[in-house]
Amino acid sequence: MYQSPPGYEIVLRTRSRDEDRESRLVLDAAGVPAKSHHQDGWWLLIVRHDDLTTATAELNAYRQENIEPSHHGDATVPVFEGAKAGVVAYTGVLISIAILTAQSTLGLQWLLAGRMQAGRVMAGEWWRTVTALTLHVDGVHLVANLVFGAFLGILAGQVLGGGVAWLAIVVAGALGNLINAMVRAPDHASIGASTAVFAALGLLVAHALRPRKAVQEKLLRRWSPMIGGIVLLAYTGLGGDRTDVVAHLAGFVAGLLTGWVGCSLPTSWLVHSRVQQLAGFAAIASVCCAWIVGLIAAG
Repeated sequence: MYQSPPGYEIVLRTRSRDEDRESRLVLDAAGVPAKSHHQDGWWLLIVRHDDLTTATAELNAYRQENIEPSHHGDATVPVFEGAKAGVVAYTGVLISIAILTAQSTLGLQWLLAGRMQAGRVMAGEWWRTVTALTLHVDGVHLVANLVFGAFLGILAGQVLGGGVAWLAIVVAGALGNLINAMVRAPDHASIGASTAVFAALGLLVAHALRPRKAVQEKLLRRWSPMIGGIVLLAYTGLGGDRTDVVAHLAGFVAGLLTGWVGCSLPTSWLVHSRVQQLAGFAAIASVCCAWIVGLIAAG
C-alpha cells in the first residue's frame, strides 16, 4: 500500500494516466501544487494536507462542469484504501474469539457471556449486541461468515475506506441485534457475524442505489452487492432451524441506514488516512470494550 509523504494526502486514485495528468493541470490552474505517483498500475495524485479540501472541491467542480459520461466512459467512482486491512482485522477478531471460546479462557463460558439474549439486552446488557457478532456455534458457522464477510467487507472497504466501512458495519450489526431483541421473546438468543454480514450488504446496496453524477461504473461492479445478496439469501434459505432470519433482515435494514450516512460523508474525509485509521480503531475498540464489560459482568 502506498504511503504518502508526511504532510501530504491522496486526492485522486485512478488507472488512467490521462485522468491523472488532466486533474493535475486543473489543480495547477487553481494554484494548488500537486504531485503524481505511479504504483501497481495506479496513478496517485497527492497534495499537501492543508490543500486537500480545496483540491477535492476543485476536482469535483471540474467533473460536474466538464466531464460528460458519454465521452469519458473510463471515469469511475473513487476506490478508497484500507479494504484489505479491514478484512484482515475482521478475520483476526473472529478467529481469536473462536479460540478463546473453545478453550474457555479465564474459566468462563464465552457463549453464555456474549450471546444476544433478547430479555437481557432489553434489561440493559447492551454489550451483547456487539459481542454476539463475534461468536459462532461451530467451525462451519465460522467459516461461512468469514467467507461472506470477507467478500462483502472488501467491497465495502473500497467504497467507504477500510476504517469507516468496518465502523459502519459494527454499528449496523449491533443495531440489527438490538432491533432483533426488541421484537423477539425475552428468552430468544442468537449469535454469529451474519447480522453484521447482512449489514455490510445493506451498506453496499445503499451505495449502489445512490445517484451518480459525473461518473460511470461497470454494471457488474455496481450491482455486485445484489449478486452477493442473492448468494446470501440462498445460503440463508439452506441454513436450517438455526438461521435467525429476523436478525439478518434487521442487520440489512441497519446497514442501509449506516450506508446512507457513510455515502453522504465528504470525499475529503474518506481519502484522509487519519480519518480511516481513527474509524478503524473505533471499530476494534468498540468490540474490545463490549467484551471487557461482558466478561466483567459474567465474572
